[in-house]
Amino acid sequence: MLNSLQNTLNRFTKRQTWLKLSGVILATTLTLGGAATFINASDHDDGEVDVKGRNLNLTDVYAFREKDQNPNASDDDIILMMNTNPRSLARQQYYFSTNARYEFHIDSVANKDANVEGQSDVTLRFEFGAPNSNQEQEVTITAIKNGKTRKTKSVTTPLLDNSPNVKNVKLGRQNLTVFAGLREDPFFFDVEQFFRVRAGAAGIGPAVGFRDPGQAVDFASGYNVNTIAVRVPKRLLQDRSRSDVFDIWTTISTRNAKGEYVQVERLARPGINEGLVLTNDFLNALNSVGPDFEAAALAGKQPAADIAGPIVGEAKNTLLALGNSEERANALLGAFLPDVMRIDTSGPSGYANDLNAAGSPVRGRMLKDDVIDITLSVLSNGAITTDNVDYEGTPGNPAQGHQPLEPAFPYLALPN
Repeated sequence: MLNSLQNTLNRFTKRQTWLKLSGVILATTLTLGGAATFINASDHDDGEVDVKGRNLNLTDVYAFREKDQNPNASDDDIILMMNTNPRSLARQQYYFSTNARYEFHIDSVANKDANVEGQSDVTLRFEFGAPNSNQEQEVTITAIKNGKTRKTKSVTTPLLDNSPNVKNVKLGRQNLTVFAGLREDPFFFDVEQFFRVRAGAAGIGPAVGFRDPGQAVDFASGYNVNTIAVRVPKRLLQDRSRSDVFDIWTTISTRNAKGEYVQVERLARPGINEGLVLTNDFLNALNSVGPDFEAAALAGKQPAADIAGPIVGEAKNTLLALGNSEERANALLGAFLPDVMRIDTSGPSGYANDLNAAGSPVRGRMLKDDVIDITLSVLSNGAITTDNVDYEGTPGNPAQGHQPLEPAFPYLALPN
């Protein structure tokens, strides 16, 4: 893993030093027409490579207590959700890759203020078979915990089937509920106007604000995503300490020519890696490792610290360019890296509901949480507070709005 990351960075530095390039890319991405992007709409396009199709691209991760979405649900169940395949067109069937492993990683931690270790205690793995004549894919679900592996089967939901194939499956002593298939993309953001606002803030374009709600455009409205949603008993995720706090991240790995699985994608919180790191090669490098590597690098441990130095440096330069002081930039790096989704299940879920001592969100993420408004406000130190887009949209503005969420698991709106 370290050799792969080092090779990626070596190839990059042979072309141009990161210190020079970070300034060039920042200037380029602050222009409206720049080919690169500063924040790729939550992770809808990051770390692009020729061989990574959209069904290998993670878009968003959600983690919440089910009773906070559905008051009739159990107090002890957690919903984990990963979305892939961004910009899936309406009324078109898309499939999960048959050459990939889609995984949730869960690390049980002592309390909400504990340092991120980034080493999973539980892995939930999803692998997909070829589509059948009904456009269904068989799903093999594997739970890995304490060195023990348990497997079970499910099936995906075809596009035209409005009754989801929600399967209750047994893994050891625990029962899980699984859904996999197309759903409407719940993400919302006026990304086009964001590029204009950012250019103006950098002094390389007219100074503008975000559009009024009646004119703001939600770039994800009308699109679908491939969703994996799982209802998990908290007991399955807990270690022997029975902690209520978990660090969660997702990965996608594909088989190489030797048949070995190689990680090509990683995501936890929205807008962090792809929001702070500008260089595509750096994003590819981060996608190939886990948050344990970031933790080691930030702790100054070798060789991780040397290898990750340029990446952390670029993230810090981005924060400084946004107007943050040196002290505040360092604090933000400590709050948002390593990139995990921490959820303290002892209180209500919600991205803005609580922070830990490092200033990091610790209550997971609900489906309608306005993570862009929250992230913009934090990274700009309150200079930007909203893009005037929300889940429901503004009445009379056809460029916004999503379908109502479903009242029962998997909760996401039916596909367009």
